[in-house]
Amino acid sequence: MKKVTGLGDPPSGPAIPQAYRAAVVGTGFMGRVHSHAVRANGGEVVGVAGSSHAKAERFRARHGIARAHTDALELIHSPDVDVVHVCTPNHLHAPLSLAALAAGKHVVCEKPLATDADTALSMTTAAGRSGRVAVVPFVYRFHPMAREARARVAAGSIGRVGLAHGGYLQDWLLYPEEDNWRVDPEVGGPTRAFGDIGSHWCDMLEFVTGDRITSVSAQTSRITDARGEDGRAVTTEDLVSFQFATAGGVVGTAVISQVSPGRKNQLVLEVSGTEGSLRFDQERPETLWAGGRTRTGLIWRDDPELSADATRLVSLPVGHPQGYQDCFNALVADTGAAIAGAAPDGLPVFADGLRAAVLAESVLVSARERRWVDVPTMSEVGPA
Repeated sequence: MKKVTGLGDPPSGPAIPQAYRAAVVGTGFMGRVHSHAVRANGGEVVGVAGSSHAKAERFRARHGIARAHTDALELIHSPDVDVVHVCTPNHLHAPLSLAALAAGKHVVCEKPLATDADTALSMTTAAGRSGRVAVVPFVYRFHPMAREARARVAAGSIGRVGLAHGGYLQDWLLYPEEDNWRVDPEVGGPTRAFGDIGSHWCDMLEFVTGDRITSVSAQTSRITDARGEDGRAVTTEDLVSFQFATAGGVVGTAVISQVSPGRKNQLVLEVSGTEGSLRFDQERPETLWAGGRTRTGLIWRDDPELSADATRLVSLPVGHPQGYQDCFNALVADTGAAIAGAAPDGLPVFADGLRAAVLAESVLVSARERRWVDVPTMSEVGPA
């Protein structure tokens, strides 16, 4: 596991066990991010599988990987694979993850864990029975200042939390000619904007506050009903807005969009308590805004009073920005630590992916039926 001994000191020693030998299934952007994170922590990507041999071979050559596979199951069952990283379109997450768990492999599966809650439950149950480490990359948890927000809320520094709000805004599907496999419900699932990025926001809210959303009132919308050169019909949402209430008495709102011009990747969470407020912005992750009645200011990543959990995730001196890839590097480091038997606090596992699937279905029901919907608890969903 990474350890920072001083703000100006680089991490010392390997971050994950030498035996972290990974298979990466998927040759797109996420496959590249996962491969880099494995190697950045001293692990080895022993093979890659793609939707075609040509794609797998190009990826292998570009990233210095030993083998390219067309058959993902062949790679998963290879004896030199310890961990399978599933970085495919959503509809393949379940069959590949279940095959990996059945083969005795640890799994890191991209989110959403599955395209429906029942399948996510079966995956979570299988992971529990297997005894393997099964991780879902809610990586924004690994920003040091997100951990600092969590630590301060838990310590009571902002008092009793009563309000939370924010959202996750992007613009990469703004124009009708822009298309992606995520738009197709047969591949990406019945929810797009919420399932893809709204799940990140809800995970951040529940992680930082330690509280659970218990009910939602949602609206969904599209700015276009056809996409791509062929003008294929679109049924998944571009936009979601929702109100929510939590078990702890917090009320709030959030806006999720993949069509907000100029917003590239803005995940913002603000929580307000009886003594103060905290605001985290993923596009400005070096700081945490802290507000009070008499004073407001920024908490920086080199603050001498930073919590231990935040400090351990600081891998670069302030002035050298940490970002998205660093979060993935930290997630893989903690996955390796969990495999070695030292499970770190805050590692997102399949149960967290199941939670996201349950929330997504509640949001869709609320939007479709135009009413408040109670979100099932994990005990109501079923044994994991």
